[in-house]
Amino acid sequence: MKNDVTEMLDLEFPIFAFSHCRDVVAAVSKAGGLGVLGAVAHSPEQLEIDLDWIEDEIGDKPYGVDLIIPAKYAGDDQGGYTTADLVQLIPGEHREFLDDILARYDVPPLPASDDDERRGQGGMDRSGAAPFSANAAGPQIDVALAKKTAFVANALGPPPQHMIDAVKGAGRIVGALAGRPSHAEAHERAGVDIIIAQGSEAGGHTGEIGTMVLIPEIVDATSRPVLGAGGIGRGRQMAASMALGAQGVWCGSVWLTTDEAETHPVVKDKFLAATSADTIRSRSLTGKHARMLKSAWTDEWESADTPDPLGMPLQPILTAEAQRRINRAAHNAGSGAEKLSNYFVGQIVGTMNQRKSSTQVVMEMVEEFIEAVEGLKGYLDY
Repeated sequence: MKNDVTEMLDLEFPIFAFSHCRDVVAAVSKAGGLGVLGAVAHSPEQLEIDLDWIEDEIGDKPYGVDLIIPAKYAGDDQGGYTTADLVQLIPGEHREFLDDILARYDVPPLPASDDDERRGQGGMDRSGAAPFSANAAGPQIDVALAKKTAFVANALGPPPQHMIDAVKGAGRIVGALAGRPSHAEAHERAGVDIIIAQGSEAGGHTGEIGTMVLIPEIVDATSRPVLGAGGIGRGRQMAASMALGAQGVWCGSVWLTTDEAETHPVVKDKFLAATSADTIRSRSLTGKHARMLKSAWTDEWESADTPDPLGMPLQPILTAEAQRRINRAAHNAGSGAEKLSNYFVGQIVGTMNQRKSSTQVVMEMVEEFIEAVEGLKGYLDY
């Protein structure tokens, strides 16, 4: 395939694969797409290790890195909060509510370790920069640009100017996600090269506008190449996205049940059994609306007598340790932890019902895309 996106990044197929798993990233890049490593939870040291591994695996094939860097962040004018600063802002009511959930579902505590005192809340380093902040992401950008990273995306609003300047100054491509036409316009003004139009069907942080409506709106609102995202994991959906004006697709959820994915085994089994109706947009994990699998965890936070989830980044700091406890115990069949376990996933989960390799997903997507396009041509043969 050949268009602006494939030319910009030297791709065989304009299929972008967002994944927190380096194995998925490498497999998709080797198959002709672009693997994009979700690096928000990586320390700079771990990011360097993973990027070195990816580059050893894929050779000269391109790959990308996805970060979360808000344009503005509370405390920036004081030099930036640490995690310890933010821990102090969490209300006691929310701590008590979460403790009650864990007690009622009989989720065991984490075993003690030597670094508990330093790391504290949820295993986060209290002395470190606040999560999702520019101070946390700055070193990640430095690592990404010191490697062969071809593409750097920001998943939360317009990338800050310092990020755009650094990435473009290094000769790399900048991308950003948009949930409204106004977001795309802001991205273009900021200098973004590729805009990802992410519809509400997507997993993770997502807005309210459906993909079918959003893609043409964003294509019409910007002169930049657009990728379609949200509920896309098959070739027919790729063909539909490109018929709407996109020049490729951005897929995340579909890789979560692949052989290479590091998805928690219990959650992977839940995904394989789920339907497209089994997801919900919830603030319960990050404080911002994110689509995830319905579970006892989301049910608890949706109850009428539940305190409202805190904003980002307080909610993920509040829930980090609880999630670690749940994940550690979820393998016990029938346990409360198993009932609570979930993860971000889009509505495409309804067709993620077979275990496949990432390469197989790419090839099947391309084959179905070709069949769909050829089939459409038949409507013009009178």
